[in-house]
Amino acid sequence: MRFRFENNVLDGNLRELTCGGATVPLQPQVFDLLLYLVAQRTRVVSKDDLISQIWSDRIISDSALNSRINAARKALGDDGATQRLIKTIPRKGFRFVGEVREEVAASIVPAEARPTLPRVADRPAVAVLAFENMSGDPAQDYFGDGISEDILTALSKQRWFMVIARNSSFTYKGRAVHIRQIAEELGVRYVVEGSVRKAGSRVRITAQLNDASSGSHLWAERYDRELVDVFAVQDDITNAIAAAIEPQIHAAESFRAHSKPPASLDAWDLLMRGLSHFWRVTRRDHEAARTLLERAIAIDPSYGQALSLLAANHMFGAHLGWGDLAAVAPVAEAAALAAVRCDHEDAWAHVALGSVYFSTRRLADALSGFEQALALNPNFSLAQGYYALALSYAGRSREAFEAAQRAIRLSPRDPSLAIYQGIAGYARFTERRYDEAIALAREAIRHRGDLTGAYRVLAVSAGMTGNDMLAETALGELRRAQPGISLHWIATQLPWANDADRAHYLEGFRRAGLR
Repeated sequence: MRFRFENNVLDGNLRELTCGGATVPLQPQVFDLLLYLVAQRTRVVSKDDLISQIWSDRIISDSALNSRINAARKALGDDGATQRLIKTIPRKGFRFVGEVREEVAASIVPAEARPTLPRVADRPAVAVLAFENMSGDPAQDYFGDGISEDILTALSKQRWFMVIARNSSFTYKGRAVHIRQIAEELGVRYVVEGSVRKAGSRVRITAQLNDASSGSHLWAERYDRELVDVFAVQDDITNAIAAAIEPQIHAAESFRAHSKPPASLDAWDLLMRGLSHFWRVTRRDHEAARTLLERAIAIDPSYGQALSLLAANHMFGAHLGWGDLAAVAPVAEAAALAAVRCDHEDAWAHVALGSVYFSTRRLADALSGFEQALALNPNFSLAQGYYALALSYAGRSREAFEAAQRAIRLSPRDPSLAIYQGIAGYARFTERRYDEAIALAREAIRHRGDLTGAYRVLAVSAGMTGNDMLAETALGELRRAQPGISLHWIATQLPWANDADRAHYLEGFRRAGLR
């Protein structure tokens, strides 16, 4: 639907606000709020309504809500004093009071004249079969079916691959059908299957991910649990399986893409190659990922996932000192906003935008972006990790450590596990629990010997404890990973909310010997 008022057009399909034909830049959350107010203009919208619709019932402060209202007013040339279009109703809520004309949004370009974008539908599809009940008791079928349905729902939150609906995948329940036949009939590349065995108060669940084209098992795991709370066990196992499957599919797709001749690569292949470099977190891989993602976007300029990953790659590189923040931030922000416009329900797009806000010192917006990503996909370990990092720099150390621990639990086989351990270590450093910070940094380095962030944590924590030998070693490795590291870079490039936290970090580096 498109709404016209004054000289403005608010297009819900294009997720765009224009004034006099010129696009007005809006943060995604502000756009959602404005669209909701305009659509509900016949009534007063309460604060609870807004929190439910825009923030998915998460707890937010009055100041955060007011800042979004003020941003919406500013975009329309309105303000809190005149309230020409958005009116505050004391103790009741808000109402859009402008005169609005609705119209169905129609494409300017006739369908037959539209350019055909390169097809990205070669991305994989996944089928989740009903888990087999091995208990010998037909009454227990519900438990296995519940696990399968929850995994299917959790995987559906991923936008990287398609998930076949339950009504199709469950038709094979109780039938002995070869995986390859199932894959051909459903048109999928990957099949998830498993079994449930209950005995007394214990349950054993096995799950495996199969590559139907090769017939190989990509991943398998067994889970043994006490059935104290059936639903809690179901949630725990579902989260673990869903979080494990995504990186396995990424790895398999990356291998598939690398086996193709360079001339035959399409946008999906380039994305998968770029993702494999992104996870490695080295300067050389950072540049390789950027090149591949730019090639994917050149093929398909509206490829949301490639735009998201490009923005995240730019910002993570800037955070690690591999790129100039002032130069890459505008490029990353444009890519992230485009990704959100492409698919507002993609958690990766909100993580990308949150990472831009984080590096450009807009911590409240960054936290909101990561929270929105987690609302869309609670099993997204990268969002949990970035959220933990933003919480640390916002001065919320305990929450940061808890979020990092959630990322670690979700990510026992994730390529970013070491990053989350380093973030947990930094959270402990901010709490002045230096020994724990050192242990976590060492564990991160054990997994990844080239991780810039972990060497930073190790250096500052060793500096604060007076362990000169460890501090010297950590600083030497850090200089190798980030040759341009300096007190000036730290003081000016990292986005602390509190001066005291910046001073604490700088003091750790001074004691470690950095100048």
